[in-house]
Formats: sequence, structure tokens, C-alpha cells
Amino acid sequence: MENKIIFEKQDLKYLSWDKLRKSSGTAGSFLKSYSELSGIKTYYKLSNYDTINGVIGYECINEIIVDRLLTLLGVEHLSYQLINAEIVIDEKTIVTYLCASENFRTKYEDKQALDVYYQNEKLESETPLQFCARLGFEEYIYTMLVIDFLILNRDRHGANIEILRDKKKKTLRLAPLFDHGLSLLFNCYSDKDIENFDVLADLPVQCFVGSRSAKDNLNLIPKNKMPKLNPIRESDKEFILQGLDEIVPTKMLEKIWEMIWKRWCYYEDFCNT
Repeated sequence: MENKIIFEKQDLKYLSWDKLRKSSGTAGSFLKSYSELSGIKTYYKLSNYDTINGVIGYECINEIIVDRLLTLLGVEHLSYQLINAEIVIDEKTIVTYLCASENFRTKYEDKQALDVYYQNEKLESETPLQFCARLGFEEYIYTMLVIDFLILNRDRHGANIEILRDKKKKTLRLAPLFDHGLSLLFNCYSDKDIENFDVLADLPVQCFVGSRSAKDNLNLIPKNKMPKLNPIRESDKEFILQGLDEIVPTKMLEKIWEMIWKRWCYYEDFCNT
């Protein structure tokens, strides 16, 4: 998916948006769909959808921003594409931007939510973090905790981390990082919301392997095992926000960059303390 943003309107009215997910703490719904052409399965998802007001969220925008951020940091992740599309929901035609991603599983891999796999395979009194360390997933989990701090991901529940098992090769791995929509300023809908948002705030988060505090979760990482990430520089702002000024208010984009930059500086200070 080299072309990250498709501005020209695409006719995707054939998609069926019958996969509904409710997320605690957020109003509205998140609709999902998929298509399969020439053996390639593509998954689609919308930002927060309200039956009265239509698509009202920024979750799909966040996926592209985090995709670019993780590329700069050198972190394996699911790649997303942002598409200007005409779709049909409840017999209403809507024009909106949606996210598309391809299947990250290989031919013989099955997926299972980490929380389910943990419940079936854990040792007595073993925490999710200890469980992941025993399976050799420490580096992945520590990197994830850092990323989720940088973007203030509020939704890293146990199904947003997936175990992939290859039945033929008898291998086990964690899926590339995915699903970062409920992060950054996803719940800011007005200029006042944006202005009042504290970019360094430690808001309550869902984190299956950690705590309700993204900042406290950094303390779960041993100092000698801090992830080796490529540094973020102020000049990276252009790459991360490129093309989005045609879709998102400038005030929102400026605040998002301020959030990423200040939280990165906080993280660098944390590593050097």
C-alpha cells in the first residue's frame, strides 16, 4: 500500500457494513467490512459512526498518523491506507474517509486474541506480562508500551494484541501492532476540546498487559531492556502530517504534532533518568 492516501473518491458502495463493535467509554459505533479480490483479503473500517450525525470521529486519520510514526521509529506494524470513499450504510449514501488494510496472516496461520490464549495457557498466578515474557515476547510488549504512551492509546485490550499460530511450521508469534484509532485526540470534536486537551495528560487507558496508566506502564520496562527506537525529530512533522491538511482542521493537526513531540521528549528524558 504505497499510496497512503487516496483523495479521489472511490465507489465502495458494494461493501457491507454489518460488523458492529461497541467500545466502552465512547459514543457511537465502529463499523467494519472486508472484500476479497484475486485471493487478497482487504479489511475496511470507519471512524466513529453515529446513526444521526454520520461519521463523526478521527479514528481512521489516527491510523495513518500512527502508521507513519511507527515507520519512522522502525517498529513493525500493520500498514493502513486512507481512502476517500462513497459507501452505503442503512440505505444511506455517505462520502467519508475510511481505512483499508490487508491480511497480515500467512496461509497456515490462525489468530487468537491474546487474552483468550493467556487464559488457556497461563501458569498459576502468572500475570499477562509474565506470560508474554515466558513466551519470548518481551521486546514486542515493551515496544508496544512505549508506542501506546507516545500516542496515548486508550484501547489496548486483550483482543487488540493477537497470537498467530502456524499449524504447519508449529510456530507462534504476535501480530504486527495494529488498531490505534482510539488514541491521540480521537475524542475531540470541537475547537474548545482541542484547545483544552492536555497533550501530556495521563488519561485512563485499557492495557491488557499493564495498568490503567500509560506513564506508569513505562516503569514496567527494565532499564536495560528499553526498546531501541529510531529517534523522532522536529523535522518529521511534515512526513507525519503530509496530505492531512486537506482532510483534518489545521488546529487538530498542530495539536496532534505537539502531542507526539512532547511525549517523545518526555520519553527521552525518562530513558535518561
